[in-house]
Amino acid sequence: MVGGRICGLSVRDVRFPTSLGGHGSDAMHTDPDYSAAYVILETDVGDGLKGYGITFTLGRGTEVVVCAVNALAHHVLSKDLRDIVGDFRGFYRQLTSDGQLRWIGPEKGAVHLATAAVLNAVWDLWAKQEGKPLWKLLVDMKYCRKVKLVKKKELCTEALKDGWTRFKVKVGADLQDDIRRCRLIRDMIGPEKILMMDANQRWDVPEAVEWMSKLAEFKPLWIEEPTSPDDILGHATISKALVPLGIGVATGEQCHNRVIFKQLLQAKALQFLQIDSCRLGSVNENLSVLLMAKKFEIPVCPHAGGVGLCELVQHLIIFDFISVSASLKNRMCEYVDHLHEHFRYPVIIKKASYMPPKDAGYSTEMKTDSVQKHQYPDGDVWKKLLAAQGN
Repeated sequence: MVGGRICGLSVRDVRFPTSLGGHGSDAMHTDPDYSAAYVILETDVGDGLKGYGITFTLGRGTEVVVCAVNALAHHVLSKDLRDIVGDFRGFYRQLTSDGQLRWIGPEKGAVHLATAAVLNAVWDLWAKQEGKPLWKLLVDMKYCRKVKLVKKKELCTEALKDGWTRFKVKVGADLQDDIRRCRLIRDMIGPEKILMMDANQRWDVPEAVEWMSKLAEFKPLWIEEPTSPDDILGHATISKALVPLGIGVATGEQCHNRVIFKQLLQAKALQFLQIDSCRLGSVNENLSVLLMAKKFEIPVCPHAGGVGLCELVQHLIIFDFISVSASLKNRMCEYVDHLHEHFRYPVIIKKASYMPPKDAGYSTEMKTDSVQKHQYPDGDVWKKLLAAQGN
């Protein structure tokens, strides 16, 4: 039986010093510390179950999202979980339509990231009380309720041995270096494997077209985030220009909300849609985007990596396959082998494929020891790093 009054909401600033090794860097984000605002919900049921939610950040700024979570807390505390899930649409609207907080959104930026973290925790708690992994909770709903980087030859060789057939390379900082690396990867994986490119918003529109024209010889399936995520017409221009080259446009990991996705689809600005489990307003908003993608017959290829994004998004793409698209054509889910050891229920990959999670919940729960060590600025890891910087 789902229910229980939510009597506790806490949020922690958890950061992993990935910038020390350059992990996750790209042409635009050169020194990321992969981080998360980590939300924990507790109820008065006494069953020991808690809801865990995260949203992904890059270090500085996580404290802003933490403040936003605390500002939303009054919408959650003292609510009964049964009432929340009984009118989840209404609860979602309550969070995203706060008359004062909405002014610093609406439905975008730090306040929307905070909304994602809170709602991810609610979904995790609901799925745990039902005793199901989130994807199964979604699949079992009645219809009326549904609304990395390859840097070295060794890494590429190892991925091929493990059965990977699709590879992505970061581009956009230096054209000659891009050509060198793309040639190396294409030569290693051969003509039959799929190569994708990611510019992380580095270019303006004419530059994107020109740059990709020079990389077209390497036969990329797509160019991801070629320009600003807000430039819908710019994406449409790039998309149209790259059609003769056989290159698609993929974007979505930094789309603010479902409205931006709707306009991208209407403008025929993308050929591959990339949802993100922590950028939009959690499962609620992602479901609406999955349905729009189905209507426009655009394949969904979720963004993942970061902190916990693989763990979360696997549930959404499994649901999409079973209940929405019913197709694997031109569909894939990004995977980065990074930071999974900090999660209690990490993703399981076999033969280059996600295995459906069997544990109840949204796979959002982090290991207590990892949270304590990496909490900013009081965790052991950050105490040592900050002390070293001070010296």
